[in-house]
Amino acid sequence: MKERLRQLIHGALEDAFRAGALTSNEIPEIQIEVPANSEHGDFASNIAMVMARAEKKAPVLIAGLLVEALKGSELFMRVEVAGPGFINFTLTPSCWFEVLEQIHAQGPNYGTSNVGQGRRVQVEFVSANPTGPLHIGHGRGAAIGDAVSQLLAKVGYDVCREYYINDAGNQVVLLGRSILQRARELQGQQVDFPEDGYQGQYIYDIAKAFLNEQKDLTSLSEDEKIKLCIGFGVQYVLNWLTRDLEAFGVHFDNWYSEQSLYDNALVEKELAKLQDLGLTYEKEGALWFRTTDYGDDKDRVLVRSDGSPTYFASDVAYHMVKFERGFETLIDVWGADHHGYVPRMKAVLAGLGHAPEDLEILMIQMVNLLRAGKPVAMGKRSGEFVSLREVIDEVGRDACRFFFLMRRSDSQLDFDLELAKQKSAENPVYYVQYAHARVCSINRNAKELGVHLPENGKCATENLHLDEELAITKLLARYPDTVVGAALNYEPHRIVYYLQELASQFHSYYNRFRVLTDEVNESLGRLYLVNSVRIVLENALNLLGVTAPEQM
Repeated sequence: MKERLRQLIHGALEDAFRAGALTSNEIPEIQIEVPANSEHGDFASNIAMVMARAEKKAPVLIAGLLVEALKGSELFMRVEVAGPGFINFTLTPSCWFEVLEQIHAQGPNYGTSNVGQGRRVQVEFVSANPTGPLHIGHGRGAAIGDAVSQLLAKVGYDVCREYYINDAGNQVVLLGRSILQRARELQGQQVDFPEDGYQGQYIYDIAKAFLNEQKDLTSLSEDEKIKLCIGFGVQYVLNWLTRDLEAFGVHFDNWYSEQSLYDNALVEKELAKLQDLGLTYEKEGALWFRTTDYGDDKDRVLVRSDGSPTYFASDVAYHMVKFERGFETLIDVWGADHHGYVPRMKAVLAGLGHAPEDLEILMIQMVNLLRAGKPVAMGKRSGEFVSLREVIDEVGRDACRFFFLMRRSDSQLDFDLELAKQKSAENPVYYVQYAHARVCSINRNAKELGVHLPENGKCATENLHLDEELAITKLLARYPDTVVGAALNYEPHRIVYYLQELASQFHSYYNRFRVLTDEVNESLGRLYLVNSVRIVLENALNLLGVTAPEQM
C-alpha cells in the first residue's frame, strides 16, 4: 500500500514539473508513515516539507498542489493538507479490502520481498563450547539467531547459518581431563578431580561411553589419554548438541571448527596480513593489534610473548576468513557476558576497511527461569542448571521458541514454565495458535454446511461492512512492512507483538460476530476475511519456527 502511494505521489510531482507548477525537477525519497493518531488518516507524507527548500515555496503550497492532483484517485476517501505541510491520506474501504485478495493469491509468499537483493549474510549463533549440554541462555540465542535468519531470507537476503565450534583451547583440555578422571572413578580408582573441572553428572555419562569404546589405556601416556578423551568428548557433546538443536527446530548450514583455523595455518596467515597492513606492532615480545586507532579503549594482544596465540587471535582470523568466504554482512549472536568484546571486534574490522554495519552483534541477555512465578535455581560448572532439552521436553518446542522471542534480545526475559504449559488465553503462544485453530474449525463447519471459500475475492469482500472487519484488514496489510522492519533491525520480537495484536483482534471479532450466518453472502465475506487471518498467522508463526495447529 505504501508503494502504491509513493507511485501516485511520484506521478503527481512529475506532472507538476511538466506543467511548470514546480521547477526543481528533483524528486527526493518519498517517505510514507502511519500517523500515531488514526483520526489523521491511514497514511501521511512530509514530501512537501522535504521539497520546500529546493522549490523555494512554503510546504503548504506544495502540499496543496499535490492534494489537488491526487483528489481524483479512486484510492482515496480523503486527501488533505495538515499542519505545516503534511499530506494525510484516508483510503477507501474497497481499496483496503484488495489486500485480502493479495493474501489469498500469494498464500505462503505474502510478506516476502526482495529488499535484500541477494546480499550474502552470515548469521553465527549458539556457538556454545562443546563441553556440556545447552542451557536456556543458549536456547534463547538459538531461537533469536534462527528467527533473524528466517526473517532475512524472507526479505531477499542470501543467508548462511553457522555454528562456530570452540574446539581449541583450555576449555576442551579441561573437558578431556574431567572425562579421564571420571573414567578412572568408574574403574574404582581414587582420583583428585580437577578443582575447576566440569562437575555435572553428564561427565560420568561421557566417561562411561568412552570406556565402552576404549577398553585398555594402560599403554598410553597421560597426555595421550587426555587427547583421546578430548576427541571423544568433543564429538560426543557435538552429537548431543546437534540432536537438541534439531529437537528445537534449528538447523545450521555449516559447522566451522576453531581448531581447523590452526590445522590449516589460517591464524598465522591472517595475522601476517594484519602485519603487512601495519595494523600490528611488537612490544615486550608480544604481538599487539592497534585497536585504539579504531575506537577501542586499549590495544589488544594477538600473540603472547611465549608465542601462543590468544583467543582474540583466532576470533580475528575467523572473522577475516568469513569475509574472504564472500559474506558481505556478518551477524554474531553473543551472550551478554561477551559485551566487552564488541569494541575490539568492531575496531578490527574498521582497521580492515569495513563499514560498521558490516558486522552486527546481537547481545542476548539472561533468561530468568521461573516456575509459577518463583525462580528456578541454576548454577554453572556445578552442573546444577536446567538444560534446554529439559525445557523443550517439559513445555514443548513451540512454547519454548515463542517465549524466547517475546522480548528484545538485549532485555532480560522471564520464562515461566507453568505459564508456558497453560492451555488458556493467559499463555501467549496458546492464544495465538488458538486463533489459527479456530479458523480451521470454522472451515470444517463451513464444509459440513456446504459453504465453500470464495474464489472471487472482490465478490466476497463486497459483503464486508463492519468497522471491525476493516480494522482487521488494515492490520493484515501491515504485515509485509512488519516483516521488513523486523528483518532490517534484527528484531524478531516485532513479529511476536504483531501476532498477539492480530490474534487479539480476531478473537474479539469471533466472540462478537458469527462467521457462518443465515445470510450466504455475509458468510462468504467473513469466511474470506478469517482465512486471510489464518494465512498471515501461519506465515508469521513459521517465521518464528512455531507451528500453526489446525486443532487444539
